Amino acid sequence: MLTKYDTKINTIREKISQLLGDITSADELSLEAFKLSDTAKFKEVEKNLGKIGLKGDDIDNEIIKTFALYGPEAKELRFLVAYLKMTNELVRIGEGVKKYAKRMSEHTSSGCNIEPFKPSILLLHKSSVNALKYILECFNKKEECNYEDNYRKVLVEESMNDDLFAVLEKEILNKIIDEKELSIDYVNILGSLRKLERSCDRSVNIANLMMYAQQGGEIKLFK
Repeated sequence: MLTKYDTKINTIREKISQLLGDITSADELSLEAFKLSDTAKFKEVEKNLGKIGLKGDDIDNEIIKTFALYGPEAKELRFLVAYLKMTNELVRIGEGVKKYAKRMSEHTSSGCNIEPFKPSILLLHKSSVNALKYILECFNKKEECNYEDNYRKVLVEESMNDDLFAVLEKEILNKIIDEKELSIDYVNILGSLRKLERSCDRSVNIANLMMYAQQGGEIKLFK
């Protein structure tokens, strides 16, 4: 029979899993929206993530109450610290996906020609989705997951994401030089794409936190 503490931890895990699932689904929908230049789907992403901050606050409150009520020690304390930091990373990813959807919807109807960049943007976005999917699968299969292997897989996606962003950054900067009258628009596009880059960085942080919760050691987060 589960103790009250175990029940509380399971509740927190379920809420984090739901939040992670919502963000992953929204990121996939945002990818599809860009692929099809579908404004309605972009709007759906914004709607689906409209209360992301409140959901994060709800999880944080549950974690803080667990600290206060049960005075966890050692491994239990490590899990709660990891979950608290994990929620923060997830909310920031979710907010980034929401902003990306809003901005890309605007970019696709602006005077900028982003078609030449589309294949690279799709690959960039796909890597951010893949990183979240690896985390979600591992989080939901905690008994079967190899946390070190999962961390390495997310790290590979992040490395690929960095390379793709560097290529896109160079190509877009060249466009700024060639089309000075649209320079602000292209700078804004670059800023929107950076949301995908940061999403992958934060996914690495989450994979690291999951490994820390299971094995201990040091927490190493991207800044």
